[in-house]
Amino acid sequence: METRLCVSCKKQFSLDATDLGFYEKMGVPPPALCPECRFKRRAVFRNERTLYKNTCKLCGKSVVTMFHPRSPYIIYCNDCWLSDKWDAKTYAQSYDSSRPFFDQLGELSQKVPKSATYSSIHTGPNINSEYTNFAGGNKDCYLCFNSGPKNENCAYSRGLMNSRDTFDTYFGQETERTYEGVNVQKNSGVAWGQNILECLDSWFLLNCSGVQNCFGCVNLRHKSYYFLNERLSKDEWKKKVSEIVGSYRNIENFKKKFEEHFKKFPRRENNNLKSVNSTGEYIFESKNCQSVFEVANGEDLRYVFSVKVLKDSYDQIGHGRNSELLLEGVGVGVSQKVIAGWWVESCHNVEYSFATRSSEYCFGCDGVRNGKYSILNKQYGEEEYKKLRVKIIEELKSKNLYGLFMPPELAFFGYNETVGQDNLPLIKEEVLAQGFRWQDDIPATRGQETLKPEQIPDHIKDVSDSILRETLACVSCGRNYRLIKPELEMYRKALIPIPRRCFNCRHTERLVRRGPFKLFDRKCDKCGKGIKTNFAPDRPEIVYCESCYQNEVI
Repeated sequence: METRLCVSCKKQFSLDATDLGFYEKMGVPPPALCPECRFKRRAVFRNERTLYKNTCKLCGKSVVTMFHPRSPYIIYCNDCWLSDKWDAKTYAQSYDSSRPFFDQLGELSQKVPKSATYSSIHTGPNINSEYTNFAGGNKDCYLCFNSGPKNENCAYSRGLMNSRDTFDTYFGQETERTYEGVNVQKNSGVAWGQNILECLDSWFLLNCSGVQNCFGCVNLRHKSYYFLNERLSKDEWKKKVSEIVGSYRNIENFKKKFEEHFKKFPRRENNNLKSVNSTGEYIFESKNCQSVFEVANGEDLRYVFSVKVLKDSYDQIGHGRNSELLLEGVGVGVSQKVIAGWWVESCHNVEYSFATRSSEYCFGCDGVRNGKYSILNKQYGEEEYKKLRVKIIEELKSKNLYGLFMPPELAFFGYNETVGQDNLPLIKEEVLAQGFRWQDDIPATRGQETLKPEQIPDHIKDVSDSILRETLACVSCGRNYRLIKPELEMYRKALIPIPRRCFNCRHTERLVRRGPFKLFDRKCDKCGKGIKTNFAPDRPEIVYCESCYQNEVI
């Protein structure tokens, strides 16, 4: 075990033999930054949810984009960006060894057109889903992020796959008619569920599996007609439920009651399933994964977040899918041996490159397709490429930069526009002190509401179609928001009252339910065994190790 001091935050971090072996395999020196600082450095390049309106600079049509209108980048709509109407190689630059490499990469990045939003080519096109980002293979979806493929008629969600008619959900797979879910899988007709599997027609569930017609229940398996963990007759259950659903006031009152109720029950140290020798949270069917979050079908991973089907990789945010030997990436997939890639797909041996596809042996490229032996979008012969690559790496190593992600000076976004703010929130002064940008001008209207919160009918049955023409005001932040037609239709069918909070505040509430992007050392509240969990030691929840939880609950 080797202990180092992070050059950014000055905190100590450790590297074990597995870490050192991986860095040697990738041909990079051990990192000078701790895992948390490395995450921030990547996260500032991933703006999922802060969207703007702009115009495609090639065809002239209006587009939704993740790039601020005043950013220096040339924006193309997705169709134009994917087309053969332009070639990134026309922006090629000759490498100048007398100048810092990242200065030259930054200049190239400002010249090469950017796709308005990120749409994975591997997962397929989005259909009638303009307001999505870092997503692919979705149909009729609105404000869905890091989602796809095979989602239909979903909105206000992150991390969906193979889902239909799902709204306001964080991390869901094979769900339908689902609302306000966090880590929900193979469910139908569930509202306010968290950590649930194969549940049907239920409300307010926590850590349940195989239940049907349950309301306000915790740690149940294969039960029906339970209310606050008490078995009722079918008629009694229906009567109690009918007195609550549909009414905003009654739902809000029940939320408070449910919060007190679930505090009485033990929580698992984590919500991992079918995973071996792994630490982190929301890890599924994986093995040998350490300090990872939201991982499915992973193997031999460390410090990764929101990836699927990835192995032998470190420090990734998003994508993965049939990749290996990735280091420091954002949205890299279907690739091998990629270091510091942003939206790199179907590539191998690519380093420090943006939006590069179907390429090999590229260094410092942007927007290149079918490239080989290219540096700064300029193609070289194999020997010349290898010589120049060695020169660039020598420079980066001399500055302790090789093997780290691109520097924050090249970031496309302000920290507060990105997943960094979702998972490791900072105030403006902290952001600037750590070398990131802060975006002051994020569009949001306030004070323009045409219907005040207290004027919205309490019960969904009393809400008319005219609400679709109204502008509402969030009771938490005051931001104005509107409803879309599929959303209102879902509320009516499911007897869900109109939300009084905007999408951003609802998303933040789901992040709180999910828990922090951190692991803490804590002891099992039953046997005293040491555990790693995202429940901080000072939190009031009763937390059990896996063995004690299984013995008591299952």
